Amino acid sequence: MDTLARRAKAARKHRHLTQTQVAKASGVNQSDISKIERGETERPQGLLALARAYQCDPDWLDTGDGPPPWGEPEGAETEEVRHNPPSDLPNIVVGPEMRGRRLYPVISAVQAGDWTAICDTFQPGEAEDWLPSPKDLGQVGFILKVKGPSMTNPEGGRENFPDGISLHIRPEEDVHPGDFVVAKRVADDEATFKKLVKVDGELYLHAINPNWPKPYIKLEPGDKIVGKLKFAGWDF
Repeated sequence: MDTLARRAKAARKHRHLTQTQVAKASGVNQSDISKIERGETERPQGLLALARAYQCDPDWLDTGDGPPPWGEPEGAETEEVRHNPPSDLPNIVVGPEMRGRRLYPVISAVQAGDWTAICDTFQPGEAEDWLPSPKDLGQVGFILKVKGPSMTNPEGGRENFPDGISLHIRPEEDVHPGDFVVAKRVADDEATFKKLVKVDGELYLHAINPNWPKPYIKLEPGDKIVGKLKFAGWDF
């Protein structure tokens, strides 16, 4: 059945947008966008602004009349095909996941430091964004962006995490020397991303940039491992 909820969700997914991004582009509250996609709003305020954000025909978004944002499929002649995306069209899915991938919050280093304490009450509006992950990050997984050059490897390669790259973190997993982890010092407000290593029987956080002035930080009592890296990559 063709509905406003289905059209709005399909248009957003077709443009590779999160609800947060649509809210920023249109000026419509994210909570209202969520209500639209759940079918709780028949004709919302700001429909024209939403159509501009989705880059679609406002008549199509409102009533289903007019061309959909992905264009007319070749040979499409029936109303059913005209109003509904073909099943093999990329990036058009139903539900809160993208191609079977769950969405996780993009949070700050400050939030990550106390993640186990705040995650139960964390709300969508408190995240910068929500992104899919190719890995299962568990029920309280999150995404954190690298800040600074301490984890940049001048030689590149797999173990290279330059400023701005996204880290997909799973808190509920055992960690071992050699793992890349997010950790918090007991006296610090922010979390840090480093490689966990063992030197002479002691655990350290290692900054892999060879030019970093303090490459090793010894883990002290009270320091906390927040989570383990499962994937790193750039957002497009």
